[in-house]
Amino acid sequence: MNTGTRHEATGNGKNPRVIRFAFCPLLFALSAMFLALCSSAYAQQTGKISRIGFLDPSTASGSAVLVEAFRQELSRLGWTEGKNITIEYRFAAQTSDRLPELAAELVRLKVDLIVTSGGPAPLAAKNATSTIPIVMTNSPDPVAEGLIASLARPGGNVTGLSGLVVELNTKRLEILKDAVLKLSRVGFLRTVESTTATDLQLNELRPTAIALKLKLEEIETQLDAKGLEGAFQTAKQKQTGAIMTSGSRRFFAERKRMVELAGKYRLPAIYFEKGFVDEGGLMSYGTDLIELYRRAAVYVDKILKGAKPADLPVQQATKFEFIINLKAAKQIGLTIPPRVLERANKVIK
Repeated sequence: MNTGTRHEATGNGKNPRVIRFAFCPLLFALSAMFLALCSSAYAQQTGKISRIGFLDPSTASGSAVLVEAFRQELSRLGWTEGKNITIEYRFAAQTSDRLPELAAELVRLKVDLIVTSGGPAPLAAKNATSTIPIVMTNSPDPVAEGLIASLARPGGNVTGLSGLVVELNTKRLEILKDAVLKLSRVGFLRTVESTTATDLQLNELRPTAIALKLKLEEIETQLDAKGLEGAFQTAKQKQTGAIMTSGSRRFFAERKRMVELAGKYRLPAIYFEKGFVDEGGLMSYGTDLIELYRRAAVYVDKILKGAKPADLPVQQATKFEFIINLKAAKQIGLTIPPRVLERANKVIK
């Protein structure tokens, strides 16, 4: 049940369309209690300890907040580590080339299912097994990436969630155009490794940039301290007036360092997740990754109870937030126009 508010930011200065959903708190609480009791009873009846594989391209520290949200939701549904489940964590430490090896390792461990982020992780898992269920937490475009047949009928062993990363990046570019006066050049940070997800994003961004009369400077970067510093130096050398990044979990893991560098080089930036703004970033527009990881736990719960991935439709994100941090704007000497502030769901003063 979606208990949030859906917002769509547009580049024309108009107020976003808003669709509100209401729910009964008592009914929600009773439903959650019922689900938890059913899951607990199921685990007790089977006496089995299920093994979950967790495959992520970034780092354990950078993913901690997401992992915790996932574990909390599993616990609410009646699954507790050490009691009726174990979780095998595998982090590629920002090296996507390691994902196939780590996926194969999880298969050898005979896990009952594999949970992955978006980007190259679900594809690595799918290439490693055609039988073990795979739950995606945030795939940009699972159909175009060849992960599923369709959203309604995934087929095969992959299901989960799509974060609409491709479509949202174009909205972010429009917001930058409106927020930064006289903007003519935008730096787009991407990882050195070419992925289908990044290619899909750029295929949408390039024509959007032309339509907005913006020059899109594509800057490749390694996701370590030296690589990120070099990327921001390149952005300044190319005289970009603002930056954005591909919607990658690997960038999310480095959000604190990226926000620091944006402030150091006085570059306005818009990010794909509010976690960047929580670290002091200027703006974010996108889905709530924490919420997506909670929803992924619901898929895990259903599959552990016997549901087949092929029968579970892939859900698209429905809640989008536009957040502006005026403290960050003041630090870099940026005045954001009132028409842009009016469109924000939240303004931090």
